[in-house]
Amino acid sequence: MPSYSPEDFEIIFVLAVFLALIRGLEEAGFFEVMTGFLGGDASGLKLLGATFFLSMVVTNDVALMATLPVALRCQSQRKALLIVYLAIAANAGSSLSPFGNPQNLFIYWFYDLHPGAFLKTIAPLSIVCGGLLLILGLIFLRGLRFEACRDVQFNQSIGIYLGLFLALVVTILKIFPLWLGWIVLALAVFLDYRVIKIDYFLLLTFLCFFGLTDNLAFVLKSSIKEIDHVFWMAAFSSQLISNVPAALLGADFTRQWPALLWGVNVGGFGSLVGSLANLIAFRFYLKQSSSQGHFLLLFHLWGYLFFALGSGLFWLLY
Repeated sequence: MPSYSPEDFEIIFVLAVFLALIRGLEEAGFFEVMTGFLGGDASGLKLLGATFFLSMVVTNDVALMATLPVALRCQSQRKALLIVYLAIAANAGSSLSPFGNPQNLFIYWFYDLHPGAFLKTIAPLSIVCGGLLLILGLIFLRGLRFEACRDVQFNQSIGIYLGLFLALVVTILKIFPLWLGWIVLALAVFLDYRVIKIDYFLLLTFLCFFGLTDNLAFVLKSSIKEIDHVFWMAAFSSQLISNVPAALLGADFTRQWPALLWGVNVGGFGSLVGSLANLIAFRFYLKQSSSQGHFLLLFHLWGYLFFALGSGLFWLLY
């Protein structure tokens, strides 16, 4: 029988409320408002910056779903490269925040981390990768220009959801008690019942892996203590099963959370399955082009460059 702890269900609840609020912001038109300002001069650089910073607060996959439709309006031959860079920006930006992606939220809650310790640990990866992306954007994306839609305006619903999102953030940071999340969820559903249409498969994945890894850890009675072993296990397993399952799998075998945090975030770069954001970028690209080979070549060349960069940074720092 799978075994679960109260903390497992707390993580699933927090993630469910988080996904509901993101869905509410999406239905209210928040992301259309954001992307409405990304057209015009230096569109490529603005898209990179928006994806990088937006992914810190609304997860990397949601940030991409907001900015990729704008990128598809680009008529340049560099569209494939732009989309590859956007996927990298989403993974790099989301790594900095406890709620930038599901694996970070899990690690933050599972290990009962302090916000300062979390940010101090992972900041070098996000900052260095973001800086390199800026340089690459200035070199390869200069001159890209296209118009974005400006039909949706900021409205009252967006303001309410942003307020609820802020309340959830302080709950995630453990400034307010967890029961506040129930009030946030109730208000979100009252405002728009469509917020319940969230990624239940992701929640089910968490639930299944919690039971599986808890039992496996009990049976094996093993612990990985070497920090470099934890990092490489997390980074390479992310290449095969994606970084969210890799984080869930690794947590029951180690207390070396910095290495696990670095491993699953570096593991988001590289292969197409390393992160959900990568698959989203690929799917969007296929909407307007059938040349999969060109995109996959670019994606893996640049992706593994950032994978190597992240691995090298970890080796230098730890």
